[in-house]
Amino acid sequence: MIKITVNGDPVDLETEMSVQQLLDTVDVPPNYLAVEVNADVVPREDYASAIVRDGDAVEVVTLVGGG
Repeated sequence: MIKITVNGDPVDLETEMSVQQLLDTVDVPPNYLAVEVNADVVPREDYASAIVRDGDAVEVVTLVGGG
């Protein structure tokens, strides 16, 4: 079991996984724009190869409109 945070909330995972697997596993907004792991932006083309490990902080960034 590994522990990470996603948008500041603690999440327990069975094992390390790719960013893509994580996005498929946890509840993320459908209109997300970017993913950061430990404050580093992960390009979409790297989602399958970037691995989320124990203690990582993941941020799923969304666009918020205003006026």
